[in-house]
Amino acid sequence: MDSGIWAALIVTATGTFLMRSLPMVWMQRHLVRRKAKNTMDAMPIWLGVLGPLMIAAMLGVSLVPAKAGVASWAATALGVLVTLLVGRRTGSLGWPIFAGVAVFGGVIFLANSA
Repeated sequence: MDSGIWAALIVTATGTFLMRSLPMVWMQRHLVRRKAKNTMDAMPIWLGVLGPLMIAAMLGVSLVPAKAGVASWAATALGVLVTLLVGRRTGSLGWPIFAGVAVFGGVIFLANSA
């Protein structure tokens, strides 16, 4: 590989690591300061609002198919439906996502093989 590609990979990996680790370190320090002051509010209010908003944004982006077509919209609809049904039945987070992705992939595979 070219050295430019390696540099880009290292920068991307470092950026990804920092995006994930810096908020964790900040929150740990924040919690230690709050604990030392004996306050009841451990988590800042903005974090309780920002977290669900970020999840909703990711959901909105992930529901729009990359290629607009009947098969991709059908796969998305069936994947969402199976995710909701499995989520309601199991009450967990892992199994519904696994089932939804499996159904989505199966529909796309069947549509491309036909």
